[in-house]
Amino acid sequence: MGETVELPSRLAILPFRNKVLLPGAIIRIRCTSPTSVKLVEQELWQREENGLIGILPVQDADDSASLAPTLSQGVGSDSAERISKAQVGVTADGKGQHDVLHWHNRGVAARALHLSRGVEKPSGRVTYIVVLEGLCRFSVQELNTRGAYSTARISRLEMTKTEMEQVEQDPEFVTLSRKFKASAMELIAVLEQKQKTGGRTKGLLETLPVHKLADIFVASFEISFEEQLAMLDSVDLKIRLSKATVLVDRHLQSIRVAEKITQKVEGQLSKSQKEFLLRQQMRAIKEELGDNDDDEDDVAALERKMQTAGMPSEVWKHAQRELRRLKKMQTQQPGYNSSRVYLEILADLPWQKASEELELDLKAAKEQLDADHYGLVKIKQRIIEYLAVRKLKPDARGPVLCFVGPPGVGKTSLASSIATALGRKFMRISLGGVKDEADIRGHRRTYIGSMPGRLVDGIKRVGVCNPVMLLDEIDKTGSDVRGDPSSALLEVLDPEQNKTFNDQVIFVATANKMQPIPAPLLDRMEVIELPGYTPEEKLKIAMKHLIPRVLEQHGLSSEFLQIPEAMVKLIIQRYTREAGVRNLERNLAALARAAAVLVAEQEQEVSLSKNVHQLSSSSQLLENRLADGAGVEMEVIPMGVNKHEISSAFRITSPLVADEDMLEKVLGPPRFDDREAAERVATPGVSVGLVWTSFGGEVQFVEATAMVGKGELHLTGQLGDVIKESAQIALTWVRARAADFKWAPGGDISLLEGRDVHIHFPAGAVPKDGPSAGVTLVTALVSLFSQKRARADTAMTGEMTLRGLVLPVGGVKDKILAAHRCGIKRVILPERNVKDLVEVPASVLAGLEIIPARRMEDVLEHAFEGGCVWRQQSKL
Repeated sequence: MGETVELPSRLAILPFRNKVLLPGAIIRIRCTSPTSVKLVEQELWQREENGLIGILPVQDADDSASLAPTLSQGVGSDSAERISKAQVGVTADGKGQHDVLHWHNRGVAARALHLSRGVEKPSGRVTYIVVLEGLCRFSVQELNTRGAYSTARISRLEMTKTEMEQVEQDPEFVTLSRKFKASAMELIAVLEQKQKTGGRTKGLLETLPVHKLADIFVASFEISFEEQLAMLDSVDLKIRLSKATVLVDRHLQSIRVAEKITQKVEGQLSKSQKEFLLRQQMRAIKEELGDNDDDEDDVAALERKMQTAGMPSEVWKHAQRELRRLKKMQTQQPGYNSSRVYLEILADLPWQKASEELELDLKAAKEQLDADHYGLVKIKQRIIEYLAVRKLKPDARGPVLCFVGPPGVGKTSLASSIATALGRKFMRISLGGVKDEADIRGHRRTYIGSMPGRLVDGIKRVGVCNPVMLLDEIDKTGSDVRGDPSSALLEVLDPEQNKTFNDQVIFVATANKMQPIPAPLLDRMEVIELPGYTPEEKLKIAMKHLIPRVLEQHGLSSEFLQIPEAMVKLIIQRYTREAGVRNLERNLAALARAAAVLVAEQEQEVSLSKNVHQLSSSSQLLENRLADGAGVEMEVIPMGVNKHEISSAFRITSPLVADEDMLEKVLGPPRFDDREAAERVATPGVSVGLVWTSFGGEVQFVEATAMVGKGELHLTGQLGDVIKESAQIALTWVRARAADFKWAPGGDISLLEGRDVHIHFPAGAVPKDGPSAGVTLVTALVSLFSQKRARADTAMTGEMTLRGLVLPVGGVKDKILAAHRCGIKRVILPERNVKDLVEVPASVLAGLEIIPARRMEDVLEHAFEGGCVWRQQSKL
């Protein structure tokens, strides 16, 4: 870096836009324009280590107001003073021919320390990456264009060896050198302390001449373009050292200011700790002087609250230990807030607050259940038994009741009725979608924002320690990496574990189906199944409960809207086919809204005389006439009238009676038709089955068809593995009986030779699975191959074996009710399911013909009109 370089008389010029390269500095550039690529290739790449180029600073014309002497292309100059400013169009790297640039008259010769050549894809453009080192200053005597790039005739500006020796003897230069080195050493010391570096820089101070050090130091600073040009133009060593010293001192000062700001910020962090200590000392001084007039301490208030909470002795000892720990902690400590919240929850829990239970009157409880729910005789009887045990042994830990049934059958309201009969508060906790066991047990106190579980939080909100707590949708809990809430519920619902709990909570659970509930959890509960309602029960429920409730919710009464029983029957038959009564209530609410619109739209105007100043306390009738001349009575309602009686102020001449036209106008065309089964079974290959879902029983059609193919079986309708296996068993059984049914004489011809069979379960968006469709699948296949239609008034259910035995299935009551709702007259059941018919209401059985079946041949005998004609030829 300190060797002398011989410069040629002419150098290729590479312009640097708004940037200066000083001697001794190293810079990395990327050349992409054709001009710079051509220059690097000819002057550096081809000449290798002998290549030299000149670096000239250039600046845009708009930014050149304060620029030092500039050069005009093609004009010679002997000194900087004789060079005037000129504007020329020059192609610099990345700029166009029309950019107006100012070329500086002084530059730096540079050599390449590293060269790398690359080709951009897909354009194929050649680029160079060059690492340049500045060598020495030069002055431009003449600038012109040589081929694709510019060249200049130059003269060296560096001093000779003799001139340097003379300058070094100058006392002023010596003073400037010492001052610069002192500032540089101080800067290096600061940087070394801050960044743990600086050994290499110290070596440069000892080996390089001071005038070269000035360029190297300044090149490492972030300074303006004008300051860089001033440093480049400082040919005189004294001026150069003076400017370099100023820049080094400025950089050193900026570092010290930054350190001062950092120390100030760090001091602020400890300020809060200092304030805390001072406040503690101040509090102690005031206590000694008896002059403590501060507000009540929060921790002391929390302690008094805990003392009045009535905690058990074990809990109180634990709370006291935690409180002593809290008093020793500072408010800024991480565990302070969690400990405080924990103690506040302990203080808020109702340890001794309990609902005062009424003396159990079983007769009154039964009347309450009958008033709240219609039907459900078996379920009501089980609740009365539960209450009877509670009356005889109040501290008995009875079983956890779990009501299982379709939506809308009254599971939640039954739990509420239990709370009413016991005189306890009722609390409902929804477990649907809970996947974190911390929602049951509570979060660990080490977590930020830790909270108690839903059960403890529910007890806290209800305010008593003995509520009736409903665990709603217990079958819809999930599990993931955060744990299994069902496992946490085992501890809550297990009588052997919860007998040691401090509360007296009565738990009641609800679920739509039992299958998703884990077996250990299901074992802790007593399952009470609630099947769907019959149409007759729905009618009674609607007339006794739903219609009055709907009218009250919409501000109406029977004076405005009347819904006859016949219309309710039509809604049940044509607009709702469900196990519960929710859709029925929604349809009734739609009729009430339509009536509310008619009532609200009636224009009723009251014109009061200006002479009326006082009204009596009783209701007073004022006669008034509307704009159309119709006479109406308006009742002035006193301020004390109940809000439920305000609707009586609206009088209409006659109530609105719902009829079929109103049903179709408000509810739309009927959604269901009793002729659906007959229309669907109008062609061979279709049979009617009965299935069970989480929404109750449903009627499921099974369709089968044959086509030219390779003997394959196709199944569609979003089916599970079990039902797919049932379809394969059904097809195998039918193929094995082909000769018995005279479809393949002698048994030599394959039933599926040259054709495929496609079985479809309609309502393809609904997942289906289970073995109970076995007999339905066989009936559809027999109907397809025999081209004989199955009976439209007959539905069936049952699992079948490969040998043709019909096995029992579950959900018989729900399936029977579904068949009754859909107008089915005959139901084929497995013979071993006949015992389950005792749970079906007698009114439903009276309208159905139940046909027991032991083998598949019994099913086929009753599934077709006139019986199965192939049974006589069957070898079985």
